Amino acid sequence: MFRRKKDKRIVELNPEELRLAKYALLGFRNKLVAQGKPTEDVNALLLKIMK
Repeated sequence: MFRRKKDKRIVELNPEELRLAKYALLGFRNKLVAQGKPTEDVNALLLKIMK
């Protein structure tokens, strides 16, 4: 009936790790697009990382 909100996690990345995460997510997103699968979740995560 009542759902507990999920705890938020904060991840701090140095510039090199941030660059690797962006390229990995972009590659995963491109694979999903090629397979015709939805990419909304990956897009949302990419926007959060790029801010």
